[in-house]
Amino acid sequence: MPWWHRLIVLGAVLLVTLVIARLTDRRLARRDLPPAAATRYRVLRRSVVMAIVFVGLFSALLVIPQVRAVATGILASSAVIGIVVGLAAQRTIGNFIAGLLIAFSQPIRLGDHVEIDGLTGVVEEIGLTYTFIRIADNDRLVIPNERIASDTIRNSSIRGPRKLAQVTVQVPLDRDLDAIRGLLREAAGDERAEVAVTGLEDKAQLVLSVWADDEPAAERLESELRLRAHERLRAAGVFA
Repeated sequence: MPWWHRLIVLGAVLLVTLVIARLTDRRLARRDLPPAAATRYRVLRRSVVMAIVFVGLFSALLVIPQVRAVATGILASSAVIGIVVGLAAQRTIGNFIAGLLIAFSQPIRLGDHVEIDGLTGVVEEIGLTYTFIRIADNDRLVIPNERIASDTIRNSSIRGPRKLAQVTVQVPLDRDLDAIRGLLREAAGDERAEVAVTGLEDKAQLVLSVWADDEPAAERLESELRLRAHERLRAAGVFA
């Protein structure tokens, strides 16, 4: 086969590979998913596209006889080459594997608020080897995936379903605040309820906090706590 035939075949294979990779990426990107699924899906999507490009590029290079001869030798000594490449790209391979672990175990997800090394930000991108976190001044913190998989990171977005119901009560400054705290705990009917004094301006401001099973339950409980607190404090003459 003339050299220019091989060049045409090489170019055609590369073009088809890029088109397939582009179409695959667009097709896989057309999904509106929750953060947990989006994180896993994005890493898998990039892995698929990278695999398509690698296979296409390798197939295109095999058109060249010299490359095919070298490839045959490489396959014959794949074990040795694998060890050499593995040692040379240890960190890169480690980051890639860590990216897959992050995608499936999900210690962090897209959109999560995290803290690492005293810096807080939002997870903006989880790549195959690096994760990008947008910090407060709009800069990007670029962290190798291997470090995220091994270090301790505070994730403020991963929480249990329990929700804190809170009610604010204002009373005159001349009242016995310690006694009022006791009245509010009685109104809550929960020994785990907490009452904190949060302000002493024109009036004393107290916040009654009680844990609920979930957010809807917390909203209902807040309404009930307002009624109970008002009734209990009025009966005690606090508002007189």
